[in-house]
Amino acid sequence: MLKPFRSEFNQRQFTPERYATLLSRLNDRTRSKIEFRVAETPCFFSREVLAEIADTGRILTHQLVDSPDYMQASDAAVPARYRVPNDNPKPNFMTADFAFVRGEDGELHPKLVELQAFPSIFGYQDVLCEEYIRTFDLDRQLDWRFGGLDGDGYWNLLRQTIVGDHDPENVVLTEVEPETQKTLPDFHVYEDRLGIATVDIAKLKKEGSRLFYERRGKWVPIERIYNRAIVDEIERKQIKPAFDYRDDLQVEWAGNPNWYFRISKFSLPYLDHPSVPACVFLDDWFDGKRDTIPENRERLLLKPLYSFAGKGIQFAPTDADLNAIPRAERHDYLLQERMKFEPVISTPHGPTQPEIRILYVWPDRAAEMTPLISLVRLGRGLMMGVDHNRNQEWVGGSAALFPTQFS
Repeated sequence: MLKPFRSEFNQRQFTPERYATLLSRLNDRTRSKIEFRVAETPCFFSREVLAEIADTGRILTHQLVDSPDYMQASDAAVPARYRVPNDNPKPNFMTADFAFVRGEDGELHPKLVELQAFPSIFGYQDVLCEEYIRTFDLDRQLDWRFGGLDGDGYWNLLRQTIVGDHDPENVVLTEVEPETQKTLPDFHVYEDRLGIATVDIAKLKKEGSRLFYERRGKWVPIERIYNRAIVDEIERKQIKPAFDYRDDLQVEWAGNPNWYFRISKFSLPYLDHPSVPACVFLDDWFDGKRDTIPENRERLLLKPLYSFAGKGIQFAPTDADLNAIPRAERHDYLLQERMKFEPVISTPHGPTQPEIRILYVWPDRAAEMTPLISLVRLGRGLMMGVDHNRNQEWVGGSAALFPTQFS
């Protein structure tokens, strides 16, 4: 974990005053108040480690999207009432989460936590990385954008993916009650950099096959939607959009909602790679498909397929836990090998576990997906989410910085 950088930061570059300045600058640059915990420290990784992780995410994604059998199977993962017509043949956005696990050889290896074909915080994360370096006066040779991209190149790729060939006025970021979301700082960065509007998905207007949003007292036609609304939240809050997802609308999607279901926890049993933990659908486990799954329940997780922020995950599920799930719902759960994340980040509060997320874009006319940036979540709790690391310091949202160009 690049000890010279780590030691220098812990011993000399960090001060509480600089951390307070970091938070203030993030609030200013995102025109908001950051409501999630920002870690006191960035993480320092080698270019080679991040390149390996980024390439693994690309390989795993292609195992899915290039497989006619998988694509047919994943049709069943898209709920009928949320199936959008005119499906995009590839996801515009991908995220791949990895953690470090110590193998039987005693070495650290990146292991997959989850894949998700949904956008993440490309805007905010670029600002965070820049401010870590500026505020803590870090080595200016440190980089955070992949592929040797500078700021213009980074935002040009995001513009191609999100806005496409449209006037930004006719492109909107849709979310459920966006002003209440912790990701609002990210939305504001897109507004400033791309000129698009953020709108509440429940406040759109539908006329015929067209959608409109209100801007300065005028209803503006929408030609492309940067989709950030998660169906789980729409269901939980009983939101009623002005349109039906099944409508054949005159609109393009930057991030077709179908992909949120197509590549998700549902995908894990279909992957074949050393980085992927053993995993099986619960109904298949009941039917005897147990060869690769540890018998020791302490080494297992029970995960619902359709949840977010770690909700509903059970550690070491018992027979009673498994049998309590109705037979008809068992295909919506996974039994997965539990991994022991290694705490490889040295902090003044003790060794801390990183989970690294690689963020990819795949513009409509591009032949290949591109890793753009990464984010890191630091934690010392049982799980990595903020809710599981309350009242701790040197945990939370962080960034991966690396020396020299990433290729």
